[in-house]
Formats: sequence, structure tokens, C-alpha cells
Amino acid sequence: MLKFIHRPVLRVLKFAGFTVLGGIVAIIAVAIFYLNSLSDLEPWHTVHLNEDYSADGAVSSFPDYLAMEDRLFAELQDELISKLSFGPKDEVNRFQPDSVSNPLTWPWNWNRSFMIETESPTASVLLLHGMSDSPYSLREIGQSLHEAGANVLGLRLPGHGTAPAGLLETKAEDMISATALAARHLKAMQPDKPLYAVGYSNGGALSVVHALRQLEDPSLAKIDRIILLSPAIGVTPAAAYAPIAIQLGHILGVQRLAWSSLGPEYDPYKYTSFAINAGYVTHQLTMEIRSRMDAATADRSVAALPPILGFSSAVDATVITRDMISNLYAKLSDNGSELLLFDTNQFLTKRPLLSDDAADFLDPLVTDTARTYTLRVITNEEPSDRKTVLNTYVPGTNNPAVQRLDLSWPRGVFSMAHISLPFSAEDPLYGIIPQPEISRLQLGALALRGERGISEIPAGDMLRMRWNPFHSIMMSETQSFLGLGAED
Repeated sequence: MLKFIHRPVLRVLKFAGFTVLGGIVAIIAVAIFYLNSLSDLEPWHTVHLNEDYSADGAVSSFPDYLAMEDRLFAELQDELISKLSFGPKDEVNRFQPDSVSNPLTWPWNWNRSFMIETESPTASVLLLHGMSDSPYSLREIGQSLHEAGANVLGLRLPGHGTAPAGLLETKAEDMISATALAARHLKAMQPDKPLYAVGYSNGGALSVVHALRQLEDPSLAKIDRIILLSPAIGVTPAAAYAPIAIQLGHILGVQRLAWSSLGPEYDPYKYTSFAINAGYVTHQLTMEIRSRMDAATADRSVAALPPILGFSSAVDATVITRDMISNLYAKLSDNGSELLLFDTNQFLTKRPLLSDDAADFLDPLVTDTARTYTLRVITNEEPSDRKTVLNTYVPGTNNPAVQRLDLSWPRGVFSMAHISLPFSAEDPLYGIIPQPEISRLQLGALALRGERGISEIPAGDMLRMRWNPFHSIMMSETQSFLGLGAED
């Protein structure tokens, strides 16, 4: 058969074959290099816990969800923690009973779902935390909204609060279903009061997915308003290929391929190691938001979406902030939605050292007179000063109303970070104000210097901003948007 093929064609086929073979060899080489760069797997990367929630399980009420959560944490103790042995280097390991990172040394283990009720609530609020962290991330905000008159439910999403291995198999539909379950519980408690959602990062994506689904599904508890903090509306396109890496790991018998990063578990309320399945789950949520927003825009049902108040740093290393605009805000109707962005600190003598110029993102937004939402930007009053102002651009205008703030950028801080928005300076874990009376680890106050590669906590983690110097403004805007805390 081959003798009938012209020689030039044969040469092309041979070249193509060598190209494919070379590509395969290159992929294998990269995989080997990547695997060699990873740490070894620990028991918390491989433990399998059976008692976590899944969408196709038998749990149909929030009390049942909490009962299952009780069994889950008992299983965590029996199947992981009780079987571990520790040495002197494990003093900052969250699973070490005597560790400064052990969440059980806190008055309440904020890895678990929590409910804060008030005698005469004016609203109900569902808190949805981010990927790889826990209900702790919205604890401070939840307590503030409770003091303002709301019943508050902080939901522990499936796969979270236990061990990093919990995110190896969790599906997007598990988190969506758990969100719907908790929302239904809150609405049943106060059927005549508004229901609000506060979503941080991946929890923001979940709250938007629920709001979009409620346009078509009247059985879902209706969310009346949404607060978004660093919402994961767009993530790296590479997350879409996670199933390929996972499948390759199964074929090769290499479990480490299921992880994008492995690290010491020093944070009591957030996994340091990150399963690539977790990124894929967020990717699925962002794709659903994109497709449903397109459909809602086409049939004009987008007008029925609840008003959204979003907060985001103009620079974000975790999510794609521009996608929050193109896939969500740019498609909203004029329904009273708002977006507050934190500019970078202009008071920098070494500005050329920054690789991401926030102006490239902000300038097109503030000049866009077709905006249907109110845009607010916290920025420097003058580039030569750390004092700040709040610029407000109402829909249809690019001339801001300027409000001087009594807040300044802290010295040495050039921007907010994805993870910093929910936490005030007083936060006992991520805040900057030292709390010497507490023997627990306080990550926000760490400022260690020395040789690289020595500290158990990566230098990048210590340098990253963990608290929000404008937290009071954010909470004031949130309570005003939700109509909470106002005098009668």
C-alpha cells in the first residue's frame, strides 16, 4: 500500500510522526520535572472521608447536613488525626493537637458550619466561603451583620474544613446543592424576611449561580441581594484541562498529578495544598455563569437578577478580574448593582517594580458611560500622598463624586490581595494588630526575614497582604446596600 504513496507524502507523514512522538516525549519530560519538584504526599493528601455531603446523597435538610458534618469530623479524628505521629517540626501543623495552628484551640472550630440567630431578625444572610478555606473567612463579616439585625448562617461547603484530600473528588454540583439546601433552611426560618448571600471568591461564584438558577427554578429559595468579595467569575483557562491531568495520574499510578501545589498545612482555616480538581470546580462554575448570563441577556430575564454589590482588588493573582466585568457586570440591567474596586497604592517610589498596572484595568471602566451599575474606586487622593478618596461614578457618567476618607494606605503596602478583603486589621488570625495574650499563630502579623528556603511558611505567603485596611468602608457599604443596621 505504501508503495503507491508519493515520496514527498511519506516524508510529511514521517515528519508528522516524529513531531507527535517529540511532543509526547516533551510532555513526559515536563511531567517528570513537575513531579520531582513536588513534595511527598502526606496522609492528609490521601485520606478518604465518606461522611461528606454530595448532591446525590440522602441528606435533604440542613439539620441532617449538620448531623452528617458531626459524623464527618468524628471520621476525620478516627481516620486521620488519631493515626498521625508528629515531631518537633510539626509545631505549626494544623493536625497536631498541641500545635499553635490547631483549630481546636479556638473557642469554636470555624472549620464547621455555624448559625448565629437574633431575637427579631430583619433579614437572613447566607455566607459562602472560598475554595480551599472555611467558614472562618466570613466569620467577622457574619458577626457584624448579625449585630446589625440579621440571622446568619455560615456554611461549610463540601470538601472543606477537614483535610486537603477533601477536594480531590468534590463536584461543583455538590457545592451548588449544599448552597440551595442552606438557603432553603434560612428562608423557611423567616419566610417573610429578605434573604441575602455573601460570597467570597468561589463562594461568590456559587451565589451568582444560585441567583441565575432561581430565574428558572421557582423551587429554589429566592436570594434578594448579593454581596461579592473577590468573586471567582473568571479563572485561568488551564483549569479546564484538570481532568486530563487527573486521568493521567490514574493511568500512571502517580497520585501527585492530582495536585497543583503541596505545602505544609500551617493555616488552621485554609488548606495550603491545592488539588487541581478544586480549580476545575471553580472553572465549571464560571462557565455556567457565562452561559446562563448570555441566555438571560438574550431573553431579557437578566432584569430579574437580584442587585449585586461587589468588592475586588484591581490586581488579583487568584482570579481574572476582567472576567468579572465582561461575564457579569457588563451584562447586568440597571437594577441598582454596584462595584467597589481597590486601586493600587499610587504612593510608591518604586512603581516600575510592579508588573501589573491597575490603570490598564480601571481607566476603561471609569470612562465607560454605558455602564449600568454604580462604580466606586478607592484610590490615593494624590499620587504623592498615602491618603485616600472614594470616587463614585453613577451609571451614564464618567465624572466622579469625590469623598475624602479618614483612611490611608499602610506603609509598605502597594495593593490589596485576593485573600485580604474579608479580614480587618483586628482579625485574630490574619490581622496585623498583635495579640500577645493569644498563644495561637497569627499569620497576618508575621514579618520574618532571613535566608530563603528555611522558613516552613513560604516567603510569598508571608509577603501577601492578608487583611483589609479599608474593611470599615466595605462593611459600611455592605450594611447600607442590605438595609441593615439603619436607625428606625
